[in-house]
Amino acid sequence: MNIQVAESPPVLLEQDFDLTEIINGEEIMSPSPFGSHQRIIMRLIEKLVLFLNTHPIGELCVSPFDVILEENANRVQPDLFFVKKENRSIFQEWVQGVPDMVCEIVSKGSHSKDTITKKMIYEHYKVPEYWIVIPELEAIEVLVIEDDRYRLFSCAEGEGIVKSKTIEGFEVDIKDVFVK
Repeated sequence: MNIQVAESPPVLLEQDFDLTEIINGEEIMSPSPFGSHQRIIMRLIEKLVLFLNTHPIGELCVSPFDVILEENANRVQPDLFFVKKENRSIFQEWVQGVPDMVCEIVSKGSHSKDTITKKMIYEHYKVPEYWIVIPELEAIEVLVIEDDRYRLFSCAEGEGIVKSKTIEGFEVDIKDVFVK
């Protein structure tokens, strides 16, 4: 008996699985994050979702999700970002415009990209609030735009509470983020 098996067509990944960013006109593919990065992001998501469920002031999104700040120049995928209800018009199948808050979890190999390059990009496009989470230091810095420049609004290292200016009323104890 001769059984023929039909060949399956090749599976093509759709555009929504594209993990590349365009940073200052250059396409960059970052490695996938480590487990500690994922645990930290999940704890932040949990805290933010609990807050936003009782204060429905906007929408939280998680990477991979394209944020197109400028076509063909800067398309980033922040680890987390938040858009206020009144700015909802920037949502399509991606975000075309400036979110109200972005958050990057610094990983091995991403320190200068997150703390220098992306900080300069977010500052240039006047993203109102930028959270930099540094696992090795158990630190979170919250930067806000003031006179077109970022300034430190809230920070904690090892222990303490950080607060958001953009997500009014939201604060988090960093011990809840860096649970061992």
